[in-house]
Amino acid sequence: MSGAALTLTQVSRSFGDRTVLHAIDLQVPAGQFVSLIGASGVGKSTLLRLLARLDQPTTGRIEVGDGPRPAETRIMFQEDRLMPWRTVLRNVTLGLSGRDDDARRLLASVGLAGREGEYPLVLSGGQRQRAALARALIHQPELLLLDEPFGALDAITRASMQLLLLQLLAAQPRTVVLVTHDVEEALLLSDRVLVMRDGRIARDLVVEQPRPRHRGDARLAALKEELLDDLLAAETPN
Repeated sequence: MSGAALTLTQVSRSFGDRTVLHAIDLQVPAGQFVSLIGASGVGKSTLLRLLARLDQPTTGRIEVGDGPRPAETRIMFQEDRLMPWRTVLRNVTLGLSGRDDDARRLLASVGLAGREGEYPLVLSGGQRQRAALARALIHQPELLLLDEPFGALDAITRASMQLLLLQLLAAQPRTVVLVTHDVEEALLLSDRVLVMRDGRIARDLVVEQPRPRHRGDARLAALKEELLDDLLAAETPN
């Protein structure tokens, strides 16, 4: 699996008189990891919902994959959205039959071996997000959409989840689009970082360093400061 290519052509989304996304053109090659950053309200999550087909653009066209059918797409949210009355295994296999062995293998790969029969209530926040990630991956999505999935986790758990995600993607590459407010996270994980401003892509930054990347890397630190300065300048009144 190498993922699905994305093509957005003049994509806009309006709600009444308010336009949230303005004529976005974007191409993402299959297997690329792209992060969307920007202030709250600039359209990041709206764009992600369009990619997930949870919403439709007001104008423009979105193509996911190059086959006659849309590529398999899954989205993971900041909240784990596990059903508390279902075991971990049954949350992962929700809507599927005959996939218990696959689910167990996935749960082992995300560090939850032996927890299949437990309920979400007894899991930590990080463990619940691992289960939610396994639930998304069991469908073998060619496009994985992540809406701040690690935003509510503590720093250590967040770093662990970032490393886990990279390990899983190294084993089975796919196209990923991540919405995050964490500039460092975007730089650690992504091939490209897209800065959004006022419903538009204001900057498209290619991260040249090979993965895995280290938080103390001087080049990443310089890029982080550059992006933060860019974001803060956009938020500062004239």
